[in-house]
This record gives sequence, C-alpha cells and structure tokens, in this order.
Amino acid sequence: MRQLAPRPHLGVLRAPAGLLACAVATAALAGCGLGAGNAPSAVRLTVTDDFGARPVRSWSAPKVAGQETVMSLLLRNANVGTRYGGAYVSSIEGVGEGEASGQPASWFYYVNGIEGSKGAAATTVHSGDRIWWDRHAWSQTDSVPAVVGSFPEPFLDGIAGRRYPVRVECEDVSGDPCQTVVQRLREAGVPARPAAITTAGDAQTLRVLVGRWSAVDGAPGAQGLARGPRASGVYARFSADGHTLTLLDARGDAARRLGAGGGLIAAVRPGEQPPLWFVTGTDRAGVSAAARAFQAPVLDDRFAVAVTPAGSALGLPVSG
Repeated sequence: MRQLAPRPHLGVLRAPAGLLACAVATAALAGCGLGAGNAPSAVRLTVTDDFGARPVRSWSAPKVAGQETVMSLLLRNANVGTRYGGAYVSSIEGVGEGEASGQPASWFYYVNGIEGSKGAAATTVHSGDRIWWDRHAWSQTDSVPAVVGSFPEPFLDGIAGRRYPVRVECEDVSGDPCQTVVQRLREAGVPARPAAITTAGDAQTLRVLVGRWSAVDGAPGAQGLARGPRASGVYARFSADGHTLTLLDARGDAARRLGAGGGLIAAVRPGEQPPLWFVTGTDRAGVSAAARAFQAPVLDDRFAVAVTPAGSALGLPVSG
C-alpha cells in the first residue's frame, strides 16, 4: 500500500499519538525508538529506487539505540525528508517522491521481504531484520505484498520476530530443481525439507513451490499471477495454459514474452498468511533455470526475477 497524505502507509499517521510525536521530533532522534529495551542486532538497512533497479545507499551495520522502529532506524541513519509534521517520508538521501518514468512514485518499506502493513513508526525492528525502503511507481498497484529481494529472508529470521518452519513443495521431489532449492536454503542456514505439492493453505509454514506453472497454479494465492500486478503484486503473468510468461514494465505493458525455457521466481501473500514463494517456469527447463537462479546474488533487491531460456536473470518489472 502506498503512502497517502491523509493516511500514509510508510509514515505514522495511523500510529498512536506517542509515536506520532516521536516522528515529528526527527531532529533529536534520542526518543524515536520504542524505548530503552535491547537494541536489535544484525540488522541491515537498504534504500533503492525504481523497484530495486537503482541502489541509493545501504548499511550492513546501521546505527541502533535501544529498541528501534522502522522509522527511527531510517531517521537515525539516513538523510530523510518528511512532510505532514514528520509523518510522511518524502525523500531519502535526496531522492524524492514525485514521478518515475512519467508515473506517480512514492516510498514504500519492506521488512524481510514483506510489505509494511502499518506506519513505519509502529513497526518494531527485530534482530536479523532486513529493512528495505524503495521508491517506485504505483500506477498499476499500490501494494506489492511480498518480494524476493531480501533472500534468505523471511526464511532465516521470520516475520515480526517469529521464525516459521520452511517446506519446499515440489512437482518432482527427487528432481534437480527441488534438490537445488532445498540445498540453497540449507546453505543459508534454513532447515528446509522437501515435500510433494499440496493445494491446501498453511498459515504456520513458509512454503516454496517448485515446478511447472501448470503444476503449481492451484495453490492459494497463485491464481493472481495469471492476472498481473493488480491481483498478485508481481509484474508478470502466465498464459492460461502456462506455456507463456509475459513480463511487464512498470506501466503494466507487456515488455517481453518467454516461451519454452522461461522461468520465474516470485512471492505472493494471500491475506495475512506467510508469503508463498514460487520457483516455476513454462516447462521443466524453465523450472531448472529458475532453481539455478535461486540465490542471493541474483535475487538481491529484486521484487521478482524472470529467467530467460539463455539463463539471464531479469528483475521485474522490466525497466523501460
């Protein structure tokens, strides 16, 4: 959900009055965390532009002071411009809201790959969290509920401080794509286990579905991928038979079509459930290509990633 002046998603206008006052007091910062509790450790802070396509600045070890909120952490480390009494993030490190590629653009934040659902000053930072702010256009959708660019989060440190069991559900449990995805998770410190695909939802498990689109499209939340970003938050859509993957630009226009050998790594979030990840493709070759791309150097700061038959990884939406 994008920032709106009367009720911003990334600011704090929906937050309690005490947090509002904290955001207004940006110059002092001393009281802008949650209090004198334990400071979160191993936190990362990233700022990008245009769906992660352009890095702005990142901090592998940002300054923290006691308990922090997403807003206080940003204010403590970055040069931030605000409006509406400090309750609306209008610029970070000199990059302001306004337009991107001729479309209205605003700042959004993600914690461990999950879009913030409330004000940044009302969202607590936990140890291990990756906080990611991105300015992007929102003409096609003002909500991208889950992204892949914080991998290995949320698998490693979880959601809001809670770790979830991880299950890799595969069209072919013994196949190379399934084994590759499981191995990549385990290398990242995630105790993942493989299983056969089930179409039942699971609010207590983080799931990665590995298989051809025609084999995984029955999962709850998957149907939106056939209808584009307004339904799924993903700037790509599969054809009805699953044999074609259309890649979209930020305007929602078709920028490229992948047939045989095309792959996709994307995440959706059905309601308030944990995000559901897909390592999928138009055919078995596409699934294999997507599985090989399932690693941090490829996924870093990407909302979703398409893989061409030649093995090239393309961040989504496709840049104009």
